[in-house]
Amino acid sequence: MKKTILAIGLLLSLTEIKAQSLEKMHWFNEPEKWQIKDNSLIMQVTPKSDYWRISHYGFTVDDGPFYYSIYGGEFETKVKLTGNYKTRFDQMGLMIRVDEKNYIKTGVEFVDGKFNISTVVTHEKSDWSVNVLDKVPPFVWIKAVRRLDAVEIYYSLDDKNYILTRNAPLQDNTPVMVGLMAACPDGNGFEAKFENFSVKHLADQRRLEWLKDHQ
Repeated sequence: MKKTILAIGLLLSLTEIKAQSLEKMHWFNEPEKWQIKDNSLIMQVTPKSDYWRISHYGFTVDDGPFYYSIYGGEFETKVKLTGNYKTRFDQMGLMIRVDEKNYIKTGVEFVDGKFNISTVVTHEKSDWSVNVLDKVPPFVWIKAVRRLDAVEIYYSLDDKNYILTRNAPLQDNTPVMVGLMAACPDGNGFEAKFENFSVKHLADQRRLEWLKDHQ
């Protein structure tokens, strides 16, 4: 019994572990201009860059700036997004990536003068889903929760009330790249600011259920 209690306590304590500092993360497609200031990442998004595979448009691109660390297991990640969006399809947000053929990117995408909560799920081919916002907020929070073989996507305008927008499959028991993504497919770049980025480990759901049955 004591061993079981200690095991549960250890697993629950993992939920307090936060993401490593921004200075220790890594670039995939580093943009020409970026800085870390007051624990925020500010970048000038690379012009004519994006992430997409094959479907509908018939092309594959994998060249947007992405600032990441590698995490295994289950976790919750979130970030506050502020962008000086200018051109159709300007976008910024979170990405969870296994490789160039398997990833989820989600955040704000500027389309036809409106803010969209946008998610692209790629498994060999990409799909795209959007939720149009009624107004243009000064910033948006995006949260992604990886549980078992799926990722839940949420957004919030106040970091208190979160709205679920997507539940998408992603291979479990596989380390993934987790971090901050932006893209500017049609334009000449824009300034993107990422604040309060965090990753919180979650105790493995299957193991917690096993412990309940083996006390």
